[in-house]
Amino acid sequence: MMAAAGGCYLGVDLSTQQLKAIAIDDNLNVIHETSVKFDDDLPEFGTQDGAHVHSDKLTVTTPVLLWVKALDMLLERMKISNFDFSKLKSLSGTGQQHGSVYWKEGANQTLKNMPDDRSLHQILETSFAVKESPIWMDSSTTEECLQLEKSVGSPQNLADITGSRAYERFTGNQIAKINKKNPEDYKKTERISLVSSFVASLFLGDYAAIDYSDVQAWMVIMHLSLTGSVSPYYVKRFGFNSECKVIAFTGDNPASLAGMQLQQGDIAVSLGTSDTAFLWIQDPKPTLEGHIFCNPVDSNAYMALICFKNGSLTREKICDESASGSWDEFAKALKATCPGNNGNLGFYFDVMEITPAVVGIHRFNAKNCKVSKFPKEVEVRAVIEGQMLAKRAYAEKLGFKVCNWRTKHAKLAPYMEGEVNVLLRYVECSADVASHPQIELYLMTVDFS
Repeated sequence: MMAAAGGCYLGVDLSTQQLKAIAIDDNLNVIHETSVKFDDDLPEFGTQDGAHVHSDKLTVTTPVLLWVKALDMLLERMKISNFDFSKLKSLSGTGQQHGSVYWKEGANQTLKNMPDDRSLHQILETSFAVKESPIWMDSSTTEECLQLEKSVGSPQNLADITGSRAYERFTGNQIAKINKKNPEDYKKTERISLVSSFVASLFLGDYAAIDYSDVQAWMVIMHLSLTGSVSPYYVKRFGFNSECKVIAFTGDNPASLAGMQLQQGDIAVSLGTSDTAFLWIQDPKPTLEGHIFCNPVDSNAYMALICFKNGSLTREKICDESASGSWDEFAKALKATCPGNNGNLGFYFDVMEITPAVVGIHRFNAKNCKVSKFPKEVEVRAVIEGQMLAKRAYAEKLGFKVCNWRTKHAKLAPYMEGEVNVLLRYVECSADVASHPQIELYLMTVDFS
């Protein structure tokens, strides 16, 4: 679809499994949407669910050039669909948090002088000191985490300073690991970007500043300025407006808080490859579970966040095993069982979890005895209730008072009927296991399929 006559704005999201873009006009009408799914559209990189899980089952990375080539493909698809880039007034976006990109010496000069007759991935093929970027799913930096916490006296001291204790996926620990285990690669690095500022850098043709809210997921406190206009490369190759401004990109979770227009007293639950529960707070009390970030909207407020690594992929696995891969059947099974699951409880950690730091499948019957399997209907409710109970438990640890409630309302994206039914049942499960009369529960972005 072509851009609106009055101008438009582009938003880009680099998530774990795909790169997405959405354009809106001056009246906030959506005028274009497109995406690139990494596994399907870029099979030459051999990713599964957008990542490489290494043999130790702890190291998880994504090839940097996959992300670069995905941007090539995204823009080409927009061009083929006759999107009018000349109407763009500004662009911004988000990226999966914690992931890091290591620019090789000389990369900035390459960015500043990109020839418009070549694709981005051809131009930047040799511009990265580390070919495989560590991402948020990585759990391989326990040693670095312990050293960091020891250096400041205790895990709680680190949380008081940065908003979080040391987590394996946090960028500072990933940098320390690379410096220790791959010192030659580290020496060749002239700049380190977060995923969000990496994409912004591609559009700028220069190293982009890091958003203040996203940088706390680095576990380094710093302040950098906003960015500038789009690189001449995009003006010549795609017809961008030379005055199109590149606004600093942020992390996906801060962007979600801003996009949902949360206020103090609101909670949002994001169901994706990882699940997150986040909320707006004024008086942060850092603990050893969860995180405190700068609020992306109000510089005088904060954002609390709890992240769970085993999210949509775990639900999808149970759907495949217990509902033949049908979300309609999954929803029926969920509806057929009662809240509380007759005392059956399950914890499903297919990969090393963040909160808590455990791995494995753990099922318990009503007598609190561990069992090896559940009936299919019980399994379906067990995974949903187990995930929601975890969100409640860790929210309470952060100081939230939880009592009996029902969901005030839920905002749902336009998904297929079967998936919506699952979402509605998820809302009801949420209401059964956790809430507060003054808290609104929003279900926002969902990645069931």
